[in-house]
Parts: sequence; structure tokens; C-alpha cells
Amino acid sequence: MAYRRGKIRLFSYGVVAVVLAVVAYVGPGVYHRAMTIHELLTENRELKQAISNLTDEDQIGYAKVLSQRNEEGRLLTTIRFVETARDDKTKVILQKECIVEGDVIHFDALIVKFEDKMVMDGKSRALYLWRRIYGETTMPQNGSLIEEPGAEPKRYSGLLKALPLAHQQLFWSSIWDLANDPEKLREHGIKAIYGSVVYNKFQPGLIYVFKISPVGHLYPEVVPDM
Repeated sequence: MAYRRGKIRLFSYGVVAVVLAVVAYVGPGVYHRAMTIHELLTENRELKQAISNLTDEDQIGYAKVLSQRNEEGRLLTTIRFVETARDDKTKVILQKECIVEGDVIHFDALIVKFEDKMVMDGKSRALYLWRRIYGETTMPQNGSLIEEPGAEPKRYSGLLKALPLAHQQLFWSSIWDLANDPEKLREHGIKAIYGSVVYNKFQPGLIYVFKISPVGHLYPEVVPDM
């Protein structure tokens, strides 16, 4: 009987060891999956520090006409859209060429403004996420995508590098998923989230530089293409 009890104890210890090993191995994954966007926005110091690292911006991209032509009674404008880096206006991080019907072209962006409590130094911060490009006769949902919804925007590549990959993915996918629920976003420390669409009549020989004001107003500044 003593031998049997010893075997049972050894078996029990073995089971516990296996369970602990499994928990140690999958624990971080379980933690990431269980975390909610609310916890991430309100409790994660690394995320708050990353948002605090955002600086004021005044240029977030530009566009120019490559060609315009009439085709079967329709004016088609080929444009090049360029997104520039946050810390270097001369550095190109994204380029996109697309054909738009007409010469009045819309650029759609999502702006996320954080409440002061989300930022460690108490100063307001915002994210500017480009969405799509479309012409005056095109439905917005049929426009050309600039950034893939749910993915990390190229403009903010590395911003959340201090966070585990799963937390980074949770943040970017949830920001897009919750974009149509401003009330819920405010509960999670976000002051406002809204779409901003700018448009202009495009013509060759000009560059349309997209500027952002300190209060989040997006507008194009037109300069000659030298």
C-alpha cells in the first residue's frame, strides 16, 4: 500500500509539473487574448508613454497629378499620393498611384484625439490615419484604400514597439473597429474620433500638401511643382 501511495504521489506531482509547464508556456498568449481594449488604454503605461511621444505635426502628406485624359466622355485623373514620415517631411513612407474619375478629388482621414489623462505629460495628442481616395462621382466606400483597416499604419510603424505584438495588434484593430462608436471610445480615454475629408480641384503642375493644424483641422496647401 505504501508503494502504491508513493506511485500516486509521484503521479500527482508529475501532473502538477506538466500543468505548470503548460501554463508557463501558454500563459502570455492567454493573457494577451484576455486583455480588452479598455484595459490596454487605461492600464498600460507603455502605451501611454508611446502616445506621449507623439509630437505636433504640420504636414502629413501630399499629392500631385501625373496625367489627365478624356476617355469616352469621362475625365480621368491619375494622381500620386505620398505619405511622409512623422519626424522627417522629406522621407517617403508610402506611395500610391490611382486613377480617379473627374478632377475634384477627395482624401479621407480618420483623426483620433486622446484625452489629457491618456497622456503622461498632460498635453493633448492625436493620431492621423489616412483611409481612402475617391472622386466626386464615386461612392466613398468604392474609393482606393490608402491604409489597410486594422493594420498598423506605416506612419506609426514602431510607435508601439515597447508593447508585446499582441497588444499592438489589439490597439490598431480596435481603433478601427470602434471608429463608429465615439461614446464608447470616450469611455476609454479618447476625447474625439472623427472623419475628416478634404477635397480640391486637381490640375497638373501643382503639389497639394496636406497640413494639419494644432486643433486637428486638415487642409491642403497648394504650391507649384518645381
